[in-house]
Amino acid sequence: MKTLTLFSAFFMSAQILASTPASIKLAVDHIYSPKGFHDHEETEVILSGHLPNLCHKSPKTEVSVKGREIHIEVSALHYEPTNPFCASVLVPFVETVQVGVLDKGRYEIIVNPKSRLMKKSEIFIEEQSSDAMAETVYANIYHIEKNNTGESVVLKGYNPSDCFVLDSIDYQHNGKDTYSIYPKMKQISNFCPRKMIPFSYEYKVPKELDFPRVLLHVKAMDGRSINTLYTNEIK
Repeated sequence: MKTLTLFSAFFMSAQILASTPASIKLAVDHIYSPKGFHDHEETEVILSGHLPNLCHKSPKTEVSVKGREIHIEVSALHYEPTNPFCASVLVPFVETVQVGVLDKGRYEIIVNPKSRLMKKSEIFIEEQSSDAMAETVYANIYHIEKNNTGESVVLKGYNPSDCFVLDSIDYQHNGKDTYSIYPKMKQISNFCPRKMIPFSYEYKVPKELDFPRVLLHVKAMDGRSINTLYTNEIK
């Protein structure tokens, strides 16, 4: 009986150890660097990739800026591969990396530096113009819904008051793989009662980039962005 108890305790300890995750470096498929960031706002870099199986969880990033280089370490929790719940399926992820406020100029982005998983790109930070000092109010976007037609998406969210309405949806691209989209609001009344107003703005995606999976980088009211990948129908 004592031998059985000791064996059971050993087996349970082995199971606990086997289920303890380890942090390992994670490869990324692509680095998206949106155009339009300036030297008075938080810069973002967006990474896309795949977790190799269900034994990998919770991708995370660590950022450091060294001169004109942005170093990003990407890792994920890795569980014991013999776990029966670790099916061999690829799990896509899109990770928005908050880099911080940067001085104007060009920066090299290095993901997983000094490793075999290293990948590079670059981003250009603009100088904020005097015309941009008047802060633009963007729509309070919280979700981008793909449309069945494949030609457009729906920007969904809630405006904090009915004194704001949509003025225009502008965009620019970085010439490679990313559309930066700006849903601009205008104030139509000085009286702005707090009243959450749901909205759905349909937006036809431009066809100016040839990259197969373009990033839609949509500016939101809180100063951040909503990001999603869009399958580009290249003709």
